Amino acid sequence: MSLAQLHQEMRACRRCADAGYDIVPGAVFRGRRESQVLLIGQAPGVTEVEAKRPFNAGSGRRLFQWLALAGWEENHFRDTHYMTAVTKCYPGKAPNGKGDRVPSRAEQALCRPFLEREIAIVNPRVVLLVGKLAISLVYPKSAKLKDIIGSALYLPEHLSFLPDPNIRAQAQPIQQYSGQKNGRFVVPVPHPSGASLWPNKPENKALIGRSMALLDEIRNAWKL
Repeated sequence: MSLAQLHQEMRACRRCADAGYDIVPGAVFRGRRESQVLLIGQAPGVTEVEAKRPFNAGSGRRLFQWLALAGWEENHFRDTHYMTAVTKCYPGKAPNGKGDRVPSRAEQALCRPFLEREIAIVNPRVVLLVGKLAISLVYPKSAKLKDIIGSALYLPEHLSFLPDPNIRAQAQPIQQYSGQKNGRFVVPVPHPSGASLWPNKPENKALIGRSMALLDEIRNAWKL
C-alpha cells in the first residue's frame, strides 16, 4: 500500500465513531514518504481539527520553540518530516472540562494499525514521542518524565519499532550507540500543552534542553 492510499483510508475512517466514542471524525496528520523524522503526539486538539494541521496552536508554538534548539525551523520541519498521533481524530473535551479527553485504550487499539503502517511505510531514522501517551508506546507506563526526558534509545537495524515486544530489552541507551547509521533513534519529549506545568520547572527545562541537544547531535550526525 502506498502512503497516499493509507492517508485516504485514515481520512475516511469512522471506526471509533461507529463504536460509539464521542469523537470528531477527521484524521489529522502531515508528512511524506521520504520523511526521516516521525513525530507522534497524543491526539489532535480542536484547533488542529479546524486547521487540519498537527500541533497548530499554543502547544505547537511551545513544541517548535524546543525544536528550534535542535536546529529545526518550524516550516522546514513541517514540510520535511512526518507528524502524526497515537489516535488521529479529535477526542473531544475531557469530562471535567479541563483540556482534551485522553483517548481510551479501545480507541488507541482501533487506531493502532494506522500508526504501525505509517511507521512501516515511512521507515524513519528518528521517532519523537511527544507526551505520555506516545511515550508509553515504548517506555513503561510507570516511567517518570524526570527519568526519561533528556535521554534517547538507539534501536539497532534488526529491531522494528512497533509492535516488537523486545524493544525495551534490546534497545541501547544512547551512551552505548557506537556510530552505526542503519538503526533508529527514539527520543521522548514532554507534552508541550500550556495546561501542563511540568515543562515550566527549571530542572525540567534543563532536561528538555538536554533532549534538544541530543536531537541536534543526531540531526547533524545523520544530516537530518
